[in-house]
Amino acid sequence: MTNTDPYRPVDDTACQMARNLIENATFGALAVLRPDSAFPSVSRVALATDGQGHPVTLISTLADHTRALTTNPACALLIGEPGDNGDPLTHPRLTLHAIAQFVVRETEKHTALRARYVSLRPKVKLYADFTDFGFVTFTISDAVLNGGFGKAWRLAPTDIWPDQRTT
Repeated sequence: MTNTDPYRPVDDTACQMARNLIENATFGALAVLRPDSAFPSVSRVALATDGQGHPVTLISTLADHTRALTTNPACALLIGEPGDNGDPLTHPRLTLHAIAQFVVRETEKHTALRARYVSLRPKVKLYADFTDFGFVTFTISDAVLNGGFGKAWRLAPTDIWPDQRTT
């Protein structure tokens, strides 16, 4: 019988590729479900990482994707950029399936995220403190890494962040 499972066994190469994609991402595509129609919608969002290497974004309450996440925090982030040459599908990309959490202002977590985010993305200092902007963190449930044609892996959060395994 032919094996039709397209996913490779998780190895160190896949785990490192996923971490690199997250760490180097300056933006990603955020997929949400629109609350008014239940159709999917995708927006480009700026990204950075928190102190543990997890993705974080800073978004406005005026954005449609913010209203969608408030109604249903289940979402997906697609990160990875095509290279300058060749077929875009040969370049690595990572889909993170997640639950979004809005970070409350005036908390230690907000203060720490703001300091890190601004240090990684200095231009956001222009609007990071606007009252309609807030940080969103993501609890990752699983991920799909596509390293190019014929190179795909399903990853657990502990594959990406092994130092955060619970015993």
